Amino acid sequence: MNTFKDILSKKVPTAKFVEVIAGRYDASKAGISPESILEMRSIISMDKAEKPVILVGMGTCGLANGAQAVYDMFVQELKKYEIDAVISKVGCVGYCAEEVIVDVKVPGFPRISYKRVTPANVDTIIERTIVNKEPVIQKALGKYEDADPSIWPEIPILKDIPFYKLQKKIVLENCGVIDPENIDQYLARGGYQALSAVLSEKSPMDVIEDTKKAGLRGRGGGGFLSGKKWEFAYNVASDQKYLICNADEGDPGAFMDRAVLEGDPHRVVEGMIIAAYAIGASKGYVYCRAEYPLAIKRLEKTIADAMEYGLLGKNILNSGFTFELKIKKGAGAFVCGEETALINSIEGRRGTPRPRPPFPAVSGLFGKPTIINNVETFANVPVIFSKGADWYSSIGTNSSKGTKIFALSGRVVNTGLVEVPMGTTIRQVIFDCGGGIADGKNFKAVQIGGPSGGALPEQFLDTEIDYENLKAIGAMMGSGGLVVMDQSTCMVDLAKYFMQFITSESCGKCIPCREGTKRLLEILERITKSYREEETEIDSLMRFQGMLYLERLADVIKDTSLCGLGQTASNPVISTLRYFRDEYEAHLYDRTCPSKACRQMLTYTVDKEKCIGCTLCATRCPVNAISGERKGVHFIDQDACTHCGQCELNCRFDAIIAE
Repeated sequence: MNTFKDILSKKVPTAKFVEVIAGRYDASKAGISPESILEMRSIISMDKAEKPVILVGMGTCGLANGAQAVYDMFVQELKKYEIDAVISKVGCVGYCAEEVIVDVKVPGFPRISYKRVTPANVDTIIERTIVNKEPVIQKALGKYEDADPSIWPEIPILKDIPFYKLQKKIVLENCGVIDPENIDQYLARGGYQALSAVLSEKSPMDVIEDTKKAGLRGRGGGGFLSGKKWEFAYNVASDQKYLICNADEGDPGAFMDRAVLEGDPHRVVEGMIIAAYAIGASKGYVYCRAEYPLAIKRLEKTIADAMEYGLLGKNILNSGFTFELKIKKGAGAFVCGEETALINSIEGRRGTPRPRPPFPAVSGLFGKPTIINNVETFANVPVIFSKGADWYSSIGTNSSKGTKIFALSGRVVNTGLVEVPMGTTIRQVIFDCGGGIADGKNFKAVQIGGPSGGALPEQFLDTEIDYENLKAIGAMMGSGGLVVMDQSTCMVDLAKYFMQFITSESCGKCIPCREGTKRLLEILERITKSYREEETEIDSLMRFQGMLYLERLADVIKDTSLCGLGQTASNPVISTLRYFRDEYEAHLYDRTCPSKACRQMLTYTVDKEKCIGCTLCATRCPVNAISGERKGVHFIDQDACTHCGQCELNCRFDAIIAE
């Protein structure tokens, strides 16, 4: 009995192989058994399943919540019930706040998605959903849009849930649907059809022109037009050209690239092959940080399978085009997200930026023309050539086409990945997809674009997301991290956090970044803690000129640093000074933190009316600054107190006053 793998192998004549990949060949004539196609479709297109299908979300977020134990329990319980079912490991569907997510499809009934599944829930799900054809209501997230509304009407349609309602999945369309380690499932979803069409019907310049027409912009930073970037490399004559996928996702709160590589790595590889064909590159690298072991494991399997199927390597699909792909593991240096530092790292050098020009498209890896785009950029490429440049460019705004993936984190109800069309407002992403601010608190700010981006206040919530709009208000798209903050966040403390990160991650090559960020951090550290002794001369100077120093130094770093990362290193300070200046003034002049987040600026006292003398605060104080008898009122020695806040955190009677 032949399977997809038997047919789609090097043993089959190339012409027939190309036709199967392109979906233009009669499967029955090719000898593919109806059973193998049916089983594949039962996983991919659940509506045609003739036996139960179970999909377990096993991205990093799912595994962190116990997805492996859930999967193992399903296998065990299916055997106990003697149920013949298909169970598949899939990537993250984006709703990280509700992991572990399990989809169940019983023939004749709607496909249903269950949330927060634990091993203890598995027996109930199998017995009620698969055996008795009844949903487990309290665990139901939603049913899919192909569902009959009259069946299980108490369960909402998944696409109508606020988290998904505004989303338009292009890059993430296979994540949570296919097994990322099964190339047959990717092929059954139309995978590599775009590659086949490109290699058989288009010239390299046709690919470049279509990419320019689609308006695809790089999704990893400033948003340079990908087609123009590729054209630069295409026009440079060279005996060797390189293509690099930047998967060194280092922004705090960003996990978009990881999710795509874990959930649909073949899409990224297919996009890379098309881009390599466009510029004439025969060798490529995926530069992925070693902290992404699952993504690397699945990417290694993807490359091996693509090689076996003749989709990578020499003479791909009998087109004469050759492209070899390798993985380079990064050591986690934030600066290696900058393309020239990344190139140095691949070459075995220290990861430090190079002066530009020459730009990598002219002289990059090993001195050869090199194109670098990130994971999300390459994952957009196949759909441009399967659905057309006009279709793609119809999505988004005039200057920013397509969709953008955002990683929602921080003080938001629904953390996870959302993919929305360009032009969606920040408010819609946070309050519609994200469900608003957690614990009923008020929105204060959102940090967009990671450390290189900016913190935006409520007045910009209705800004439509595109590259130019965000730049105009002092932020940037970056890779797509959205960290939401509520009223309890101190913006000076936030700037200090990012400066601590940037200072530790600076490569140290240029003085403005190496020394300037340290000075910024020193000022922020000084103004976010109290003066224990008498105010010194430098403290007095800082009190009246601190903001002036911050502004001047931030501008110098921005204007004189060597690389793009250094030039945006001071953005957290610039944006918070711009929109939250009153908080800096409170820290500098009033010596108070309005948000009460800077604990070293707070004074802790005991409320005599509420203190019952339980002694818990005294036992938890690390410096023995609290005294008092059991069942008697306690006191805090202000000279000994280190402002750690442990007394307030541990008091069960709200008897500690922090102000």
